[in-house]
Amino acid sequence: MDLDLRKLRYFVTVAERLHFGRAAEELHIAQPALSRQIRALEKDLGAALFTRDSHGVELTDAGRQLLDDAGPLLASTHAVRRRVLVAARGSRRLAVGFRTGIPVIPAARAFEARHPDVVVDVQRIEWDDQALMLLDGRIDVGYVRLPIDETGLRVTPLFTEPLMVVLPADHRLAGKEELTEADLDGEPLVWHADPSTQPTRRPHPDSGLRVRGVEEKLEYVAAGRGISFVGRSETVFYSRPDISYVPIPELAPDQVCVAMAASRTSPLADDFFAAAQATAEITAECGIYEQ
Repeated sequence: MDLDLRKLRYFVTVAERLHFGRAAEELHIAQPALSRQIRALEKDLGAALFTRDSHGVELTDAGRQLLDDAGPLLASTHAVRRRVLVAARGSRRLAVGFRTGIPVIPAARAFEARHPDVVVDVQRIEWDDQALMLLDGRIDVGYVRLPIDETGLRVTPLFTEPLMVVLPADHRLAGKEELTEADLDGEPLVWHADPSTQPTRRPHPDSGLRVRGVEEKLEYVAAGRGISFVGRSETVFYSRPDISYVPIPELAPDQVCVAMAASRTSPLADDFFAAAQATAEITAECGIYEQ
C-alpha cells in the first residue's frame, strides 16, 4: 500500500486542530469530504486514527504515532521539491545553517576549494527550527547544538565548548572568576528550550521563561528577569555593557554537531561534512574550543 501524501497532509491538519470543521476551513475543502479522506486513510492503514464523540476529537495511539512520523515524511517531500526546483534553474548551491557562535567560513572555504563551481549559502538557525529546516530542505547541512530531535537526521558530533552563565551587569555574582551551580541556587532562569534541557537543576521554582534566540535571551537577562547560559563562542559575538559572562566549569559542556537529513544522499553534503570535521579539529588545536 502506497501512503497517499495528500491524505497524510489532511490527517496532520486535523490532528493539530483536533477539529474537523476548522481543519476543513484551513484546507479549503468541505468537511464531509475531509471526513471521507480520513476514513479512507484509516482503511488504508488498517487502524483508527481518531476517536470521535460528543466531547470532541482525540487521537488514538495509532494516530499519535502517525503524527510523530508524518512531520519528517512531509518535510522530506518539501525538500525534494525544493531541490528539484534548484536543479531546474541550473544552479549548484549548498545551503548551510549555523547556530550563533559557530564559525562556518573555515569549512566553507575548504569545501569551495574542492568545489569551486558550488556556491555555499549560509543562514543562521535557532534552537526550535534547526531540525525542521534540515528536514524540509531549507538548509542542506546544519551546524547544530544539542539537544535536537534527531528523528530523520544524521547527526555527527564535532566538538564541545564550555558553558558560561549570563548575568545582569549589576548582579551580585557578576565579575567573578568562575561560579558553581550552588552559587546560582534559587536564581530565576531564562532559557531557550524545554525545561528538561536546562543545564542547571538549581533554578528558582518559578523560573523557566522561554525565549527563542540569543538576542532575546540577553535582553531579558539585561532587564533583570533572570540568568541564562551560552556557549563560550557566543560570548565573542555578543559583548555588551549591561551583561556579564562568568565561567561555570562544573556544568556539562555544550555539544556542537553537524547534521543533515538522513534520507539525503548527496556527495556535496558528504564533502561538507568532511570539511566541517577537518576544520573543527583545526579550530580545537588553535585553542578556540575545547575538544
